[in-house]
Amino acid sequence: MSHLFDAWLEDMRASRSRTGASPADSGEPAAAAAPEAGEPEAAAAADPQSAETAAEAPRTSRRSAKIADDALLLAAVDIAREAIAEAAEAEHIGGHLSAVMEGQRLATHAFACTMPGYRGWHWVAVLARAPRSKKVTVCETALLPGEDALVAPRWVPWSERLQPGDMSARDVLPKVLDDPNLEQGFEQVGGEDTGLGPDDEIDQIPNFEWGLGRRRVLSREGIANAATRWENSDAGPEGDFARRASAHCSTCGYLMPMTGSLRTQFGVCANEWSPFDGRVVALDNGCGAHSETDERRKPEPIPDPVIDDLDEDFDMVATTSDDDSGSTEQSDSSEQPGTSETSGADTAQPATASGAAEANTAAEPEREEAHASR
Repeated sequence: MSHLFDAWLEDMRASRSRTGASPADSGEPAAAAAPEAGEPEAAAAADPQSAETAAEAPRTSRRSAKIADDALLLAAVDIAREAIAEAAEAEHIGGHLSAVMEGQRLATHAFACTMPGYRGWHWVAVLARAPRSKKVTVCETALLPGEDALVAPRWVPWSERLQPGDMSARDVLPKVLDDPNLEQGFEQVGGEDTGLGPDDEIDQIPNFEWGLGRRRVLSREGIANAATRWENSDAGPEGDFARRASAHCSTCGYLMPMTGSLRTQFGVCANEWSPFDGRVVALDNGCGAHSETDERRKPEPIPDPVIDDLDEDFDMVATTSDDDSGSTEQSDSSEQPGTSETSGADTAQPATASGAAEANTAAEPEREEAHASR
């Protein structure tokens, strides 16, 4: 009992020293708290801090001290199992897994859970005992998940469950009054009171449309978040299209410049053939639909001609005229006896054919006159 009282008294003194209690309130002699005679005032002023450090030293040493194993608590496996059996069926309690000292005279026993559907879970029983007592006390029992346990996903508040891209045409988001990405439109002005000068990157003109002012505009944090989000997207300088492109968007004719402080980093694509049409793109981005680039076309293959006019190796073949062929035939017929009648008959055929042609020509005028008389 005296040990518990000493520990309690030490804790009370330490807590009063931290709260700056007077020596009279703490019950200690005033001479002990007052600085010794002859000490300078600086030493007296430093006494509260040194007293607080000295008061916290015992508590720090106790916390950093290694927790000693309690053989009585570590051996109380049966007591822990019986305590768990009061809350669960005995057949659902598996083998003993571990026993861990949580503090001075405080231990936790873990048992495997064999309940269907609870793979990876384990039963725990927390045991403790009083100082100089050999009686083990059960503090609590519970069923806890392990590392490979099947648990429900982390609960997310309803206001944080909606993610970008989940909205449809009929959805309406609630207004966020304290949105860190927005600030009041009249706050973004320059002047001596605000500490902003003409060199500061503030969007004064874009944040106010003449005749239709906005109550809130993008803050510096909102602009920085948007720039980071666009730069890390597929339309940023590190996207797949940008790595393969031969020219950047900054030199493309389809790039629509932006106003404000982001005009030196981003623009809007207006090329319907580009995958980034209507999107904000980084000036260092690029794609195959650049206005000044062209595909590398291979030269069209030219087939070999059927007749090569450029080839000089011609084969010369001798040819004969019609007169030469006629004289050759006559000489051949005269040389061969017994063929005169045949050649004469052949010669008479052209004459007969020519006479028939003349007769047809003479009959044509007679036919025309008869037709006219009718």
